[in-house]
Amino acid sequence: MRKLKAGIVGCGGIANGKHLPAMKKSGLYEIVAFCDIIRERAEKAKKEYGTEDAKVFEDYQELIKEDLDVVYVTTPNRSHAEISIAAMEAGKDVMCEKPMAKNYAEAQKMVETSEKTGRILNIGYQNRYRPDSLYLKEMCKADELGEIYFAKAHALRRRAVPTWGVFLNEEEQGGGPLIDIGTHALDLTLWMMDNYEVESVTGQTFHKLADQTNQGNAFGDWDPKEFCVEDSAFGFIRMKNGAVIELEAAWALNTLEVDEAKTSLCGTKAGADMKDGLRINYIHHNKQVVEKPALSGEGVAFFSGEEKPAGDYEQELFYHIVADGAEQIVKPAQAAVVTRVLEAIYESAKSGKTIYFD
Repeated sequence: MRKLKAGIVGCGGIANGKHLPAMKKSGLYEIVAFCDIIRERAEKAKKEYGTEDAKVFEDYQELIKEDLDVVYVTTPNRSHAEISIAAMEAGKDVMCEKPMAKNYAEAQKMVETSEKTGRILNIGYQNRYRPDSLYLKEMCKADELGEIYFAKAHALRRRAVPTWGVFLNEEEQGGGPLIDIGTHALDLTLWMMDNYEVESVTGQTFHKLADQTNQGNAFGDWDPKEFCVEDSAFGFIRMKNGAVIELEAAWALNTLEVDEAKTSLCGTKAGADMKDGLRINYIHHNKQVVEKPALSGEGVAFFSGEEKPAGDYEQELFYHIVADGAEQIVKPAQAAVVTRVLEAIYESAKSGKTIYFD
């Protein structure tokens, strides 16, 4: 089995915390090029994950000239589109970290470039590959929930504001918890519903706790002067078929209902949520029933009897998509709809109006 020659642009937290360890563990990649605007970060990543002759760059334009099969884009959100488009135009397949882009216009250009060049564009929504997500998706595909007409996308933290990198910088990221963790919850929900036809979006964002100094933050105190994005955001999404979705996202919220990258679905045959493990609720013999699938390896037949971390599964699947033509689970057009909805929530919050889609 040949290994894919990989280059990575952005050697910060998400690269070292997710992609690089999983790529190395898989044994499917030779990471031969590293790029970061802070050269020391690229050098460090090369030492830990690269081949002996791997190259280090500060300019991604130099990296994409190399003989590479795939390019990973793990930079702040602002440059996702720019780098992904350049890499595809240079003949490389791309794994881009979520969210796809800061706005829908950029996301559309990414989709168009993928179609024009014939290159693969994969977006890092790894929560689709969790055992509970895979099991629930199979149920949805089998129509075991029936018509899903109401859903909730959960991304709530009580006090867990990321204090490193550029998370609090609106220019670099495009927003706060909505675009950071709300994106995962919305992606899961739309994917389960298999519904990307949005009619309208109404949203509100808040900056209520960001200026507080008595913070109790899990990652240590943040600097209120640097906290330029929302601390929480909420959206109401109406689909063209009449279904509705409530989206909740927060880094800091005075709540005990803490859930992240989870969905709740209400269908005509059954409902499901990820609140306490995966729970399925339905009526059987005229009685209310709650079912909790056993999701350890042996309990999930289609998961090959082996439970893998979602990030590991993601890297293995991306390899087979590129090398063997395996089906792509995260379609670029789907990820673009997620970006469009997030942008609409921000726009609605600023204007005070409902945003209608074409």
